[in-house]
Amino acid sequence: MKLSVQEDESLHDIEVSILCPKVDHRVRRIIEATEIENMKLAGMSEGYLCMVGINEVLYAETVDSSTFLYTPDKVLESGLSLAELESYLESTEFVRATRQMLINLAHVQGLRPYLNARLELMLDNGERVIASRQFSPAIKKRIGL
Repeated sequence: MKLSVQEDESLHDIEVSILCPKVDHRVRRIIEATEIENMKLAGMSEGYLCMVGINEVLYAETVDSSTFLYTPDKVLESGLSLAELESYLESTEFVRATRQMLINLAHVQGLRPYLNARLELMLDNGERVIASRQFSPAIKKRIGL
């Protein structure tokens, strides 16, 4: 695969062109990654409905029947259940970490074994979350362990 990037200050947005002899799994993954970049989630913050790109979300968690989206600088209350979010984010880097939490693997800097077959995940903002033993094997599989 050959990659080239060309800067053009006259453009107002990023333009992606794919030249290929045949659309294969690699091309499909590039297309999916581009589509994911544009995905957004809505949530309430201080009485305002806010939109946030899914790549900004570190994790989503359900607390007392409400689902919250955590970004590095804010917390948004989502109108979706965790199961609905999981379904919406199915083809992204989000994975179930506990019954109450989805984690964005794109923000995981490191992981290590924790008590009782659980995993401790260190996020790129320094926060640490614990993945339950029920979901730890799926996380390991997703990251290639």
